[in-house]
This record gives sequence, C-alpha cells and structure tokens, in this order.
Amino acid sequence: MFHISDLKKYLRCERLFFLDYLSEPRPFERFVRLDEEITPLIMEKLDVHESQAFLGQKNDPHELAMESLGKYEWMIKARFEYKNLRIKVPAMKITENGYDVYFSYMGLYPKVSNMQKYCAVVYVLKKLDIPINHFYILHLNADYEREDELDAKDLFVISECFYNNNNNPSISISDAIHEHMEDYDVILANMEVLLTEDLPMAKRLPRCATRQKCLRYSECFPHEKVIDNNSILTLACSQYRYDMEEQGATRLKDVNLDQLEGTRFQYAQIMADRNGGLFIDKTAMRKWLSDVQFPITFVDFEWECFAIPPYQGMHPYDVLPFEYSIHIMDKNGNIEHKTFLTVHDGRRKFAESLIHDIPKTGTVFAYNAFAAEKLRMDELGVYLPELKQGLDNISKRLKDLQVPFETGLVYDVRMRGYYSLKTLMAMLDDKGYSELDIQQGMEAVFQWRRLDVEDPQVDQKEIVEKLKDYCSMDTYAMIVVYNWLKKIANS
Repeated sequence: MFHISDLKKYLRCERLFFLDYLSEPRPFERFVRLDEEITPLIMEKLDVHESQAFLGQKNDPHELAMESLGKYEWMIKARFEYKNLRIKVPAMKITENGYDVYFSYMGLYPKVSNMQKYCAVVYVLKKLDIPINHFYILHLNADYEREDELDAKDLFVISECFYNNNNNPSISISDAIHEHMEDYDVILANMEVLLTEDLPMAKRLPRCATRQKCLRYSECFPHEKVIDNNSILTLACSQYRYDMEEQGATRLKDVNLDQLEGTRFQYAQIMADRNGGLFIDKTAMRKWLSDVQFPITFVDFEWECFAIPPYQGMHPYDVLPFEYSIHIMDKNGNIEHKTFLTVHDGRRKFAESLIHDIPKTGTVFAYNAFAAEKLRMDELGVYLPELKQGLDNISKRLKDLQVPFETGLVYDVRMRGYYSLKTLMAMLDDKGYSELDIQQGMEAVFQWRRLDVEDPQVDQKEIVEKLKDYCSMDTYAMIVVYNWLKKIANS
C-alpha cells in the first residue's frame, strides 16, 4: 500500500522512494511545534457536530468510509483507497451536486508548489466515482492574534484559491488541480515495478540539494565527504561546479570564468586557493572592525516556533525565545559569562533579564544578528512595550559577526564553502562543538520541548545543563572567531 508521502518521494527521486519505502521509518520530530489536535479545531471552524459526522480513524478499512457515504452530512478524516494508493481527506460535506472537499494546510499561504497531495486526493475520489462539487482549503490566518483562549473561528481562513509569491490570492484550487493532474495509474504501476528491481543508481539533480538537502544525499554521494578543501565542488552557489569538474577544473583556482556566477563569496574562495588557502580583504576588514567598542557583548538566543500560538499576544508561526547566552569582554580581555533559560511562557522574564545582563554601552555581536536576535527583540518589544526602550538600546548596538564571511571579506579553504559557527569552530578550535551532548540548534529545541511538556521520564537538570552548554558554546565560538578576524586583519 502506498501513501501520498510515497508518491511525493517517487516523483522527486526514484532512489529516495526505493530506500525509504524498504527501510524502517526514521524517528520524526517536527521543526515547527504543533501541539494542538487539528481535527477538533477544523470541526469547530466548519461548525461540524459529531452527530452529523463520520469520524475516520487511523487504519480504518477503505470499505468503512465507502459505506458511510451519503449517511452523514460531513465526512471527517475519511480514508479511501484506489488500487494501491491510500488517501485521507480532512473534511467533505455533502451537497446536492456532490461533495465539497476541504483540504487543510498548516501554514499561512498555500502555494502552487507541491500539488501532489491535492491531485492524488482528487484522483482517488474520482476513480471511486465520488462526485466533487467544490474545493476549499483551510489555512492559518496570518493576522490572527491569540487572546486568553484559542479561537478556531479566527485562527483559520477558508480559501478557494492558492496564493502567489506576494501572498495574494491567485489561481483557483480547481484550476490548479486540473493543470497539475497526472496519470497516477501509470505512476503507481511504475512504483510497484521499481520495488521488484535493484536499487536505482544515484543521479545528481538540482533538487537533491535545492532548498533543503535530501536526507539521503551523503548516502548517495559519499565521496563528497572526503574531497579536498579547495575542490571545485566547494564552490558556493554554483550551478556549474559539477560540469567544471567533468571538464577538468578540479580546484577552485582552476575555475572556468565563463561558468562562474561571480559572487563576492565565490571571488573570495578562488582567491583563497590562489593565495595558498586564505583570502582576506585587509583594508575592508580593518574598517569593519574599527567601530567595535568595549565592553563587547557576544549574544545568542535559542527559540521555539509554534504553528498555532499557545500564549496570549502570539500569532501563527510566532517564535518563543527560551534561552540566551552572553559573553562580555572588557578592554583588558577579561571575560564574564551569563546564561538564562526558562520554560513555558517566559517572554517577560527573558526580556527583563536580557536588558539587565547586557551592558548599556559597547558593541553587541550576534551571528546572523539582523535575521535572528534583532527580530526576536523587536517582537518582544511589540508584546512588552514597556520594555521596548531597553531592547532597542541593545538592538541599535548590534553588529553581525557573519558579515565578513557572507560578503567575502574573509575566506579560508578549510571552510569548504560554508561559514556557520560550527564550521568555523571546527577549523579554529580542536574541540569546538564535538564534545557537547547537543551539537545542533534543532536538537536544542527538541530537548527543550521535553522540559516544556514536563516529561516525567527525563532528568530535567541534566537537560538544562546540556542546553546551557550548547548555547554557551555559540557565544564562546563568537569570541574565538572575533579574535581570529582581528589577528589576520592586523597580521
């Protein structure tokens, strides 16, 4: 039996489908927090009463939903099957001309970018001769602000259209489905045949690493883990790097200029290889460092993202800061370290403590500061207007430690095309993050969830210490990177 997730994987990559379908399911944890049961909220939005509805359950036989057609005004989470494809329809309402179908989308603006789910549902319903009258999609309301209680009526929007890149209503759902519908009979038959054959060969396609790198990427292309630091394959944002490798340009310094996009970062990479491994624009780097003032504060936040707002004043997909680390360096090089961590709704304590702990003067460094820490402080300032002045005082002194790397002022071939703090620490420090129990930002979020939901089976003190160690490493890493930048700029 296939599900829509299998269909999507097959249409993305036959090898990905083959490997995932025949493997044990991998542990899954959402990147975005979704604590609420969605079905009761959808029923509240649509004014569905249980007495009027068929309520499907996991592992329901296909025949159960088919036998229930026409007996209820609403079909909720009904499971249907055609041939070997099984679908689940969030909601269907019977009308004189057939069923109105309601899709659900736990985002803000559904786009015509991934139509397999919608098309597959319609394909199965039509093959089962279930008449369809109209299509709707329920999605989260970007303008919704939670009060004391969650209001499902305002939380969702019912739309007849998908949205364009400007988040304005665009093509109708019906037209989009008609435009993207495929012959799934042939596709499903090919999927069955594929599973009887040998594992497909790995083929590198643009979608292997577009947006988010495929989880099977390293398994498909293991040799890329051991390429040289100055390999042409480390050339960032290059659509032709594999072509150049096949043409014999195996090193950054051998790049074919006719196939180069020409970004500042790429220039820094090429010059680093030509200069023996390191490139630095010393004049620009010294200028960038010249306005740094003591005491210097290095700050890093950790936060959780909620699809459905759990607390008053929050909107869908708002984030909740729960931890920070700061290292403060005086002009003599002395270091002071402070941390803060809270669970549940700690926004006020977080903001008050941050304002208290960060010096009122001096430069405040963060990594990716204006897309991360500044946004969080701006959001806190809106929710807590009485603390806005103190938060703004910090924000106006922010300096982004990522800028010298993303703009190509500095590049070391050991970075291998990346410039995250973890990459830089692996290059500059023997230990770095490698000895920590938590080594990734999302792992920190997953561990914090175990505190926030008060799991009795976890050692809360142990998790708190692990979280503090991880966040503290981020700000310590900034000190290491800052001192290195000063050193090479003035060497």
